[in-house]
Amino acid sequence: MNEPERVVPVVRPPVIGKRKAVGAAADLVKTSYLPHGTQLPLVVEPAVGGVDLRAWAANNREWITSCLHQHGGLLFRRFNVTTAAEFEQFIRAVAGEPLAYRERSSPRSQVSGNIYTSTDHPANQSIFLHNENSYQQTWPLKIFFYCATPAETGGATPIADVRRVLARIEPRLRDEFARKGWMYVRNFGDGFGLEWPVVFATTDRAAVEEHCRAHGIEVEWKDGNRLRTRARRPALARHPHTGELVWFNHATFFHVTTLEPSVRDVLLADFKEEDLPTNTFYGDGSPIAPADLEALRAAYAQETVVFPWQAGDILLLDNMLAAHGRTPYTGARAVLVGMAEPWSERGL
Repeated sequence: MNEPERVVPVVRPPVIGKRKAVGAAADLVKTSYLPHGTQLPLVVEPAVGGVDLRAWAANNREWITSCLHQHGGLLFRRFNVTTAAEFEQFIRAVAGEPLAYRERSSPRSQVSGNIYTSTDHPANQSIFLHNENSYQQTWPLKIFFYCATPAETGGATPIADVRRVLARIEPRLRDEFARKGWMYVRNFGDGFGLEWPVVFATTDRAAVEEHCRAHGIEVEWKDGNRLRTRARRPALARHPHTGELVWFNHATFFHVTTLEPSVRDVLLADFKEEDLPTNTFYGDGSPIAPADLEALRAAYAQETVVFPWQAGDILLLDNMLAAHGRTPYTGARAVLVGMAEPWSERGL
């Protein structure tokens, strides 16, 4: 029997205007909210029997997009989605061809096409909230999760509205990040994390250097075929469709102090700070104060919403409006991921 997740309620929910259904949306589906007092996610369920989710989505993309921009995330529940193929068809109906997972920061297994397992991370550890690929120059605007098998206990995918996270960050700290940006430093080949041929999908150094030049990443080759990269990115972004300013970065996620204490202590004992597998700084290379990192983690925590998965659930997030993570779990858990609609700071 699944153990219920502890729900962290979102305070001061945003004012949401009256929704208008498009096409068959009003007749075939109904909407509601989860019972924890927040309007993220919007829950979408069939109002009648036999609704084909893929066909319905293809006919109601405008309605889905409008609700997604308003709420940040939609949870499609009880539509009898039972296979990875049906999940992929839904992604295509909503957002076109799923994207390949490139410049990887975490291990995933390819299921079929561009459908992957969620991060293959130890089950007893949490994954901190983040916006997918916000450390890259190009990222997906939409990310989809499909629950094939819920965990025995735990294993939720926490979410948070990063518009509201930004509003919780004190002006001094927000302005510091707006002015300096943030820097992501990775070290490959020291025995921890993914190796650079896996991340860049090549063993050719020249190809790695070409990719990095094209994507704003500094390259430093070290002895023993080891690699250090540095990427400077903005900490805030403006949503290309809603125009809203959002907190959009991995500065908190990749900082060594955000790691599980047992992992963090081992790494700090074995590596100098500049040689850690991953770490973050302000964009000018200066350190982020420990108290400020605590404040950032608190801002995420105050906006985090947790709900238990049900088999067949599909969670669609606007990747620039909602961050996601993972809680520890026991038992078998199968949650698949697909991404779509590439965007970049230069626009696409």
